[in-house]
Amino acid sequence: MPVKKLVAYLDRNQVKYSTINHSPAYTAREVAASTLVPRREFAKTVVVTLDERPAMAVVPASRHVDLDALAALAGAGRAELEDESRFADEFPDCDPGAMPPFGNLYDMPVYVDTMIREDDDIVFNAGTHTQVIRMSSADFMELVGPKVGDISVKE
Repeated sequence: MPVKKLVAYLDRNQVKYSTINHSPAYTAREVAASTLVPRREFAKTVVVTLDERPAMAVVPASRHVDLDALAALAGAGRAELEDESRFADEFPDCDPGAMPPFGNLYDMPVYVDTMIREDDDIVFNAGTHTQVIRMSSADFMELVGPKVGDISVKE
């Protein structure tokens, strides 16, 4: 089942979405393949620290976070990738590494790569390793209010 907090938030805001079940998958590449979503269209959530504060970077599964570009967009002196074990307590309702890109539900700022906004829909982990959510990119942007910029590089 997707994260209850996320589903309740989407329902409360009367957002249309669909849930896609898939076989267990643990990387963004595996999830995209399992759900038949092109990697460019699957949004992976990467937890980072920006000057020692946790934040979410959301980039296509086919790309990596550009830490220098992210730091510049955030106005931070330094951006670093975080180890999943360090931030697991921040997402008690999620499987490790399967958190949805809704930092507003976890008191974290969200930074989104411009490529995510280019597609009509966004597909992302629903808090588990067996489900994703597909919803309108416009609805996602409105609900999350992320800062958007060129924060990814090709793999």
